[in-house]
Amino acid sequence: MFYSDDIIEEVRSRNDIVDVISGYVKLQRKGSSYFGLCPFHNEKSPSFSVSPSKQMYYCFGCGAGGNVFTFIMEYENYTFPETLKLLADRAGVSLPEQEYSEEAKRQRDRKSAVLEVNKMAAKYFYYQLRSPQGAKAMEYLKNRQLGDETIKRFGLGYAGPYSDALYRYLKKQGVSDQLLKESGLMQVNERQGMYDKFWNRVMFPIMDVNNKVIGFGGRVMGDGKPKYLNSPETIIFDKSRNLYGLNFARTAKKRYMLVCEGYMDVISMHQAGFTNAVASLGTALTSQHASLLKRYTDEVILTYDSDEAGIRAALRAIPLLKEAGVSTRVLHMEPYKDPDEFIKALGTEAFQDRIDHAENSFMFEVSVMQKSYDMKDPDAKTRFFQAVASKIAGFELEIERENYIEAVTGRYQISFEGLRRMVMNVLMQGVPVRKAPVRQEARQEKEDGIRKSQRLILTWLCEYPKLFETVSAYIRPEDFSDKLYRSVASMLYEQLEHGQLNPARITNHFQDPEQQRTVAKLFNTEVPVETPEEQKKAIKETIHKVMEHGIKQRTAALDPTDMEGLQKLIESKRRLQELERLHISL
Repeated sequence: MFYSDDIIEEVRSRNDIVDVISGYVKLQRKGSSYFGLCPFHNEKSPSFSVSPSKQMYYCFGCGAGGNVFTFIMEYENYTFPETLKLLADRAGVSLPEQEYSEEAKRQRDRKSAVLEVNKMAAKYFYYQLRSPQGAKAMEYLKNRQLGDETIKRFGLGYAGPYSDALYRYLKKQGVSDQLLKESGLMQVNERQGMYDKFWNRVMFPIMDVNNKVIGFGGRVMGDGKPKYLNSPETIIFDKSRNLYGLNFARTAKKRYMLVCEGYMDVISMHQAGFTNAVASLGTALTSQHASLLKRYTDEVILTYDSDEAGIRAALRAIPLLKEAGVSTRVLHMEPYKDPDEFIKALGTEAFQDRIDHAENSFMFEVSVMQKSYDMKDPDAKTRFFQAVASKIAGFELEIERENYIEAVTGRYQISFEGLRRMVMNVLMQGVPVRKAPVRQEARQEKEDGIRKSQRLILTWLCEYPKLFETVSAYIRPEDFSDKLYRSVASMLYEQLEHGQLNPARITNHFQDPEQQRTVAKLFNTEVPVETPEEQKKAIKETIHKVMEHGIKQRTAALDPTDMEGLQKLIESKRRLQELERLHISL
């Protein structure tokens, strides 16, 4: 749904950020801002600031930041439309009704109808588990040591022994055969007609992140096959894009997520207090799953079974998670097969200790690789290190390669220099040698310094709007080196030109969480100064640095035939020389 900028801004402006965040974080006023412990990472001293004047928050520890929309999206793991509706309801703002095309209305209505049928089926299974005929299923769950509260929380149920019981029940509720077919709850063949897909199984409702039932998993209680049976893909259920338990795990407030193999692992882990556990739905982890996880966390700990299948699953998942930008570690459960067994045998503290000491994914891959080589045989050992060197050579950054060389030499019997030379040989054979790495690092450091100077300019313009007249005479939005920085600078300059400073509104233009973090950082960059004179000196030096860099950028990009551009450059260089006489007033 598209909402106008005016509607979005009305909702934002009517939800004071201090009031909203105070409902989640204990804040204490210090000067013009409020401070508290950051809810997005563990810390002992408050580095999380909320600015009433900017209507923004920023953590100087982990870099989380944005406006009131960003906070709700990060804290509650809501989408932007969900966040907008929540805050609109809170402020009493009526959002405009969405307009649909006829086809879109049909699609929406079909989805709503299938969701309603799934909801009815979930209630039916839930009731059956608690009926006399569900006694065997309830006994199975109790034997798995699941408590009543856990069974209720996950909405567990039972599909009775007859293959037409759910069909007859839903038909009595007036559900059409066509809708039953679309729901995935039924199967059809010429001999039997339409009959239940799930019967004589313990039932696990599969919920999306909004707690709506989108499908089911059913587990046989005896030796029947298949052990687990899942809903087919439907208009509302795509197993490659959903994760079991994510509706709970997304609000767990942990910096990492535990990814395991099945329903029972997730449920037993949640019961034990590990409420950040999720599992894929009868499939291997996919790139879509990895992207979904990236929405909620930057780190995943794989808690797959310790058997060969679990190891293969971990090896498949690691590159997918890396591609999505998710850091990965692997938990070792030996001598136990799965998290459920481990926790029942050794308890939650031991399991938490295994989490804390989970292995770096690269080192896990190396350890699995090592099992294919006889380390007592010199030739095999050499081939192993050659394979490791090839793997290390895949890292783009030199510092990463150095770190992993150090980690491997610390675990296996090889010298640092020996492995390093092997890595360099691989790079020279298959990858162009990066020239002048020291200069590259120096150039990167210089570029980071320029970006910090540009962030300081934007921060100071927010804190001292009267500076705008001075700064804008020397620095224009096109002087900023990064596209995002230029975009933010343009919007801020436009606000200041009209005397309407509103940095939180600027954040509304960016819905990507990483961009919102960057925007928040642009308005919350600090430089340590103790006196007003030091502050004025810092401002003058920063203006000089940003202006000089802008001139260099425009000089490099100048078309020799652009006489007007050349004249502007000459004027800019003249004004740069005048900066020494500039008087800064705060």
